[in-house]
Amino acid sequence: MISREKIATSKRWVVKIGSALLTANGKGLSHQVLSGWVEQMAALRHAGHEVVLVSSGAVAEGMSRMGWRTRPHNLNELQAAAAIGQMGLVHAWEACFQQYGLHTAQILLTRDDLDDRSRYLNARSTLRTLLELGVVPVVNENDTVTTDELRFGDNDTLAALVANLIEADLLVLLTDQDGLFDADPRFNPDASLINETRVDNPQLDEVAGGSAGGLGLGGMVTKVRAARLAARSGTGTVIAAGRQDRVVEAISRGDTIGTLLVPVQEPQAARKRWLAGQLQPRGSLTLDDGAVNVLRKQGSSLLAVGVCGVKGDFSRGEAVVCLDLAGCEVARGLVNYNALETLKIMGKPSSQIESILGYIDEDELIHRDNLVLL
Repeated sequence: MISREKIATSKRWVVKIGSALLTANGKGLSHQVLSGWVEQMAALRHAGHEVVLVSSGAVAEGMSRMGWRTRPHNLNELQAAAAIGQMGLVHAWEACFQQYGLHTAQILLTRDDLDDRSRYLNARSTLRTLLELGVVPVVNENDTVTTDELRFGDNDTLAALVANLIEADLLVLLTDQDGLFDADPRFNPDASLINETRVDNPQLDEVAGGSAGGLGLGGMVTKVRAARLAARSGTGTVIAAGRQDRVVEAISRGDTIGTLLVPVQEPQAARKRWLAGQLQPRGSLTLDDGAVNVLRKQGSSLLAVGVCGVKGDFSRGEAVVCLDLAGCEVARGLVNYNALETLKIMGKPSSQIESILGYIDEDELIHRDNLVLL
């Protein structure tokens, strides 16, 4: 379970920085401010942490370039502002990270990308590959094409879903507030900062309030909701004041800064529970005795060679039930190949997958990280 002491050794971070922390008093991006953030994130990377940056600021930069003083409400104008500002936002991040010898990659997502299982897996694979290559992905919502029905609503939610996507250890939500208080500090001088609590603490619903700023969309209520989303993958969340001096470094040292929201379950337990109980199976695989024994005794991945029967019309990434020869349920997991592909490669060693299908996505039919025994 995440704690202040364990933050220093947490491997994979998602850092979300809001518009108010990137702009010069609403007049567009501040390159000096961005440089300060990059210095701290570069230090994380060089210390061995993997970092995904979820960056607001595209609309704010677009507004500045167009001379607009208030955030437009018309969807087309918002999309135009995002398209204009995205150019400056990406260039600014890239230029700053290159000073530290780090490459960046732009990732634009919509809710539809994460709802569609195939696109979800593609996004997941891309992000993981970028992290393995030492690249810092810069993630934003694809505002230029999203409609109200497909919007995440705010970048706090987007950051939480990215944390789920890559199974991050820590989500850092940087804001213009010191963290979560037990009362509204704007009206109650006796309000105290909540240093640490479980993410399911019902008190959080009472103390979270709305956003006081004009550029961003997220208030504390969205941050609490985001922390609970992230907790589904066992990810801990820190909500902290972005304007505090070298706040990312302080968090990485385990300093008591901001509010730490602790997930109820360990990452692996949270994921296994999700696999076991929250996904609707789309088909079934019948396994031979050897495959069943390997899964139960060694906790290994499921290979196609151990499959002797396929039922259902499932797609890549969907959940299937694994049955023994007697028809008893052994496990559930997410398949790396669709039903037709699985029929073609079942009973065959992994070395033959490419020759049979003409390509190979994974050596395993179901990776052990996506498999839960029942």
